[in-house]
Amino acid sequence: MGSPGRKIVHDRLADILAQREVDLCIINCENSASGFGVTPRIAEDLFAAGADVLTSGNHIWKRREIIDYFPTQPRLLRPANFPGISPGRGLYVGSTKSGTGYAVLNLQGRTFMTPIDDPFLAATRELAKIPPDVKVIVVDMHAEATSEKIAMGWYLDGKVSAVLGTHTHVPTADFHVLPGGTAYITDVGMTGPHDSVIGMEKRGILEHFFDNTMPSRFVVAEGDIQMNTVLIDVDESTGRARAIDRLNFRLD
Repeated sequence: MGSPGRKIVHDRLADILAQREVDLCIINCENSASGFGVTPRIAEDLFAAGADVLTSGNHIWKRREIIDYFPTQPRLLRPANFPGISPGRGLYVGSTKSGTGYAVLNLQGRTFMTPIDDPFLAATRELAKIPPDVKVIVVDMHAEATSEKIAMGWYLDGKVSAVLGTHTHVPTADFHVLPGGTAYITDVGMTGPHDSVIGMEKRGILEHFFDNTMPSRFVVAEGDIQMNTVLIDVDESTGRARAIDRLNFRLD
């Protein structure tokens, strides 16, 4: 979320990845440019900081310069159920430094959001493209409704390693491994200023709620910078998750 979120990623992520012996790091980057969208420079900075794949969501087109960047960087994803004419793709298949194959799938919900293609059908279509020897599969389900995210978790249980909800910026406490071996959480949370209203300065948001007929200026807040994350342990031979834990870090 904006420059505060980028700062804690820059300052802390590399050490966290090394200390926790993380093989695959995925960041949802769609709010990284002043709270709305991402730019090519910011995307490159996040990759340099340790991200292996960047996912996104409904704000991905807020910075138009990102459109021409998509064809050059397959590790930046937009939801796979966006219209087919949209730049980029929603699925990336790669290998970790140790040689383990993995796939990352980006989806977006439709409940209380823009009516786009069915994310459940898109999930089935995109998973069929993944080579059978790739067992580690992580899904970013970017959605407003908790029910839609939970439904996706159950739909994909046993088919993917993890279904991770994003979009609401508020971390949920329901992290667990489903019966089929899929790690699940309704929302990972937010990396950015938590002395705020989902990352924005409180005053502008309050003015909007008091009188939403008047224009309000939303500015990224600055206080209490946190990094909300989940750490997932996956059996590389089967793709089944052994455990999922929610970790939170603060900027000193």
